[in-house]
Amino acid sequence: MTRQPLAFIDLNRQQARIRDDLDKAIASVLAHGSYVMGPEVRQLESELAKFCGAKHALSCSNGTDALGLILRALQVKPGDAVFCPSFTFAATAEVVVWFGATPVFVDIHDDTFNMDACSLDVAVQTAKALNLRPAGVISVDLFGLPADYDNIEPVCAAHGLWLLSDAAQSFGATYKGRKLGTIGIATGTSFFPAKPLGCYGDGGAIFTDDDALADLLVSLRVHGQGSDKYDNVNIGINGRLDTLQAAVLLQKLRIFPDEIEKRNQVAERYNAALADVAIVPRVPRDLMSVWAQYTIRIPPGRRAPLAAALKQEGVPTAIYYPKPLHRQIAYRAFPTAGNGLPVSDRVAEEVISLPMHPYLEPDEQDFIANIVRAELS
Repeated sequence: MTRQPLAFIDLNRQQARIRDDLDKAIASVLAHGSYVMGPEVRQLESELAKFCGAKHALSCSNGTDALGLILRALQVKPGDAVFCPSFTFAATAEVVVWFGATPVFVDIHDDTFNMDACSLDVAVQTAKALNLRPAGVISVDLFGLPADYDNIEPVCAAHGLWLLSDAAQSFGATYKGRKLGTIGIATGTSFFPAKPLGCYGDGGAIFTDDDALADLLVSLRVHGQGSDKYDNVNIGINGRLDTLQAAVLLQKLRIFPDEIEKRNQVAERYNAALADVAIVPRVPRDLMSVWAQYTIRIPPGRRAPLAAALKQEGVPTAIYYPKPLHRQIAYRAFPTAGNGLPVSDRVAEEVISLPMHPYLEPDEQDFIANIVRAELS
């Protein structure tokens, strides 16, 4: 019997679980017709804030705009240095450039793929040597795992930097009892369909405990409006979340805690099966990941043959990220911490991600693991 190809992220199985509720939620929006900023948007914001413990949750158009709105509210400008990891997606750095500021790239830890606070400290010195004003840090919780905030926050405090958490891949995770959405001056996340909590299009959210910042973000999200949409008091953007997407997210949020638990079970099964043939991801003590990706490290020369062997058997893989930002054409002119980012360069040659979602069955994982073991043993 021929096995059906596996999905890298299986949204169909999730949809089957909640299809009746999704249909009802979408039908409700179609019935009331408030497609922009309808009642589901406010309900979603309330539920998101309650979920993570943040005082304010503001939905928005996508995760990139979430970061951009926060930087606009923080008045990031030319001459500012904003520190971010290079081993991440381009959105983290591109928003810095939007405002004429300079992204300064920081290295990562090879066991968590997240920002190295020691490299951050060096990056601050690099920025000062270039006559840039150290302004803030955009940490990234890569692959669903919170960054090393116990060491990042003191560096920020020592240099007077604000901290913005890029939780595009990690909403729902916890850091030593602190839920993401409550760390730093603000947090931005994405609801892109492939994220652990995703809608059926683009969407995002911002979290903050700062009342004044939240008020400003409400204005900036809708063209800088004041008392109404024809009384604009700020230069803003069109950054609203559609009501239909909010309705979808409300149904997905309801099952999200259970899905997080299942994601961790999938990761544990992978680790048990692969730890002796690959460098498997580990979660530091008192942290919880939401496993946006399950990423192993293998010798560079073994990666292409492994991907080919898995593909031949109907198992998709992905490489996040084949080239760090400081090696990409659009970003390679921007400064890096010290004399370079050796860890980011190295892991980019070693990483490969395997299928990861809450509905991956044990027999499917065994099938995947057996191929990996056969190729790497």
